[in-house]
Amino acid sequence: MMSQPPGLALAVAAISFVSTAATIVLPAQPPSDSSVIRQVDSAVAARLVNVVGYTVTEHYAVLRGKDQAQPVAEMTVETTYNKDSGKTYTILSQNGSEIVRRLVLGAILDNEKTINLPGNREGAWITSANYEMKMSPAGSQQVDGRDCLVLAIAPRRKAPYLIEGTLWVDSKDGSIVQIKGTSSRSPSVFTGPTQLMRQYANVNGFAMATHARAVSNSFLLGETIVTIDYQDYKMQLRPAG
Repeated sequence: MMSQPPGLALAVAAISFVSTAATIVLPAQPPSDSSVIRQVDSAVAARLVNVVGYTVTEHYAVLRGKDQAQPVAEMTVETTYNKDSGKTYTILSQNGSEIVRRLVLGAILDNEKTINLPGNREGAWITSANYEMKMSPAGSQQVDGRDCLVLAIAPRRKAPYLIEGTLWVDSKDGSIVQIKGTSSRSPSVFTGPTQLMRQYANVNGFAMATHARAVSNSFLLGETIVTIDYQDYKMQLRPAG
């Protein structure tokens, strides 16, 4: 049997090495904080520019103490949002404790009206103008079947509607998928910090809330849990072009 010339053997070995090396797939570099923050800001800006208005049905339930199976008060409202004027509410149904409806649900609706007035709503946006953001050690996770990037967020100022905690955004476009944490300021001297969670879905290309949960303790009512479910969005978008 003829032996290969040394030069040929080296050439074959070199070709083999190059071929093998070409199949090696290096792990993808994690996105930088700045690139993810730009995505988040861009997704929020696109929603604010393009969503002119919408209506949605919101169901509120108030639970107290250990009994979380039976709400002590419920309310279903039709919410109308207009970019130029904010939010208005029409109560469709309500039942349970009148005091709880007034003190808890009435206060929530009043606060939402105030926060969503033009000139106020900018301070509640989940953007780098209102939050310090950085990639969490968790890196990426799946939420409701969506690949998400995980960010640690901290408000740049203290307010009951700004959350210190964790933000999940869609890895493709930076749109918000979920936020969870604690309000950076108690809503009143009678309550402690509120634990908050809100989930979002893609509706007509934009992140819209689908479920929210808030847990607080107050001197008057004790531990109180409020859940909100959002259904049947009807979107009014800015005309294309």
